[in-house]
Amino acid sequence: MPIIISNFHLLWLLVALLIIAITTIILLARPFWRYLIEQIMDEAVCKLLSRDYEQNPAELYSSLKRFSVLNLIETSLRAESGKAIVRPLGSPKNFLGYDNLMFTPRQMTVFPLPENAPVDMSVILGTKAQKPLKLPIPLMIGAMAYGLAVSEEAKLALAKASKLLQTATNSGEGPFLPEEPVVAGKFILQICRWPWGDRTDEQIAAADMLEVQMGQGADMGTSRIDAVDIEGRARILGGLAAGEPAIALPAPPGIRTITDWPDFMVKLRQKAKGIPIGLKLMATDRIEEELEMAVKLGFDTVAIDGSGGGSHATAPIKQDDFGVPNIYALLRAKQYLKNTGISLVVSGGFFSPGQCLKALALGADAIYLGTVPLLALAHNQSVKASPWEPPTTLVYYNSPMKTQLHIGEAAVNVANALHSMILEMQEILQALGKSSLKELCPDDLVALDAFTAKLTGVKLQTGLTKAKD
Repeated sequence: MPIIISNFHLLWLLVALLIIAITTIILLARPFWRYLIEQIMDEAVCKLLSRDYEQNPAELYSSLKRFSVLNLIETSLRAESGKAIVRPLGSPKNFLGYDNLMFTPRQMTVFPLPENAPVDMSVILGTKAQKPLKLPIPLMIGAMAYGLAVSEEAKLALAKASKLLQTATNSGEGPFLPEEPVVAGKFILQICRWPWGDRTDEQIAAADMLEVQMGQGADMGTSRIDAVDIEGRARILGGLAAGEPAIALPAPPGIRTITDWPDFMVKLRQKAKGIPIGLKLMATDRIEEELEMAVKLGFDTVAIDGSGGGSHATAPIKQDDFGVPNIYALLRAKQYLKNTGISLVVSGGFFSPGQCLKALALGADAIYLGTVPLLALAHNQSVKASPWEPPTTLVYYNSPMKTQLHIGEAAVNVANALHSMILEMQEILQALGKSSLKELCPDDLVALDAFTAKLTGVKLQTGLTKAKD
């Protein structure tokens, strides 16, 4: 009687044979692969331990002990193009910051506030102005330039996030994006050093505060954006002709020499119609000289950006070797601006709520955040870019992936990130027994080293003290 094999049984027979074949190959190949790997490892170890450095792969390791992988990469990029290279997101250097300052609560003499106790985190910027900028939190979304750096999608998401938080977002130096102030919470418009930088009366009317941009932590001076990098709508809104590059100016349009400043400010004050006018500066060792001019010209706020600040597509030398960390400038600026009524905003290298709160304790009125909201934009959408591209390709203007950023989702992520930081800051204030940000002061801090104590004027944590009788 013939044996009849159904298709189902035939399929399982083939699968079984395939499993047996694969298992056999693995068992037979294992000794071969083990032998091959041993030979390769023996050869590699022999070369590393016996050859002179000139013929030894370990030469690179020795060299990298003198300089970093980043130095190697950027040297190669310079060798490849022969042009000045640009780096995104600021310097990788660890500048002096707030790490050696610690909050020092009282426990027996001042009790912390209950978990549900309200904490007033509100701030007012430009108190001298007719229409000061009132915010419920001390964190603002920093300047990111449409067209020169980030996309329309990213700018609108940041603006929407500011609306959710009821805080302010900054236009940055780019061409004016008309939809941005419409969807924003509070809108700060930069009067900047580009051909479109003087802004129109209509654009100024859409702002809650103006900010004259003269420098920032990771960049200042003139720069050039090639025409190919600013194609599309940004070119049109910037008033550039086809093929025309965008070239930054030494100062905003209308200022050719320092003698032009007074007339410039008079006209700008007339256009402002009562809203504050701020000044944005790079933190430098000449901060008092800059502030003397700011006081004479009647600025309502000063924003100081330290050398830890991020900036898209600026030269590494500007990011690594320009300016000073904001902690230096903050302390000197606070002292100089005492009793002037000028509000002080700091930025550049703030990534955690602790860093922000320490700067506020030392005298800052508010903090600009840039890198934090930028990274939060891509958050759980980064899978659209990975593993072949970094998440930031979803937010840059000249990236083909920018349209893949979901604006609403990105806005919620940014709002969540900043709201989380505020909650942690409130928790610290409650632990300190303070019901308002205005009660925070340098006495709430202690320095862990003598240099930081001397720099900040904060009490130095010392050793044992003699007990009272």
